[in-house]
Amino acid sequence: MDATLKTSIGGELVELPGTIAAIRAAMSTDEAAAFDREIENLSVADLPAALVRWALAGTPADEEDSDLFDRLSRGEDIDAIPADHDRPEIA
Repeated sequence: MDATLKTSIGGELVELPGTIAAIRAAMSTDEAAAFDREIENLSVADLPAALVRWALAGTPADEEDSDLFDRLSRGEDIDAIPADHDRPEIA
């Protein structure tokens, strides 16, 4: 079985490609070219976040994020919990 990433999108468990090759294989030719350019020039520290972002591209997670950012820009409270290193119970 291929490696997968698991996350919740819209309250549903979703499995995403879990290898660089599988993430790339799910893309159009243009997306794959952009992916290759970005990934090969990233620092190792930035690689995990970029891979997750690319794996989530084109999923309903993009729409959820856009909706949250729109609400934030209007000044709405989205019930977010700030990450606080002094309070590990929240992080």
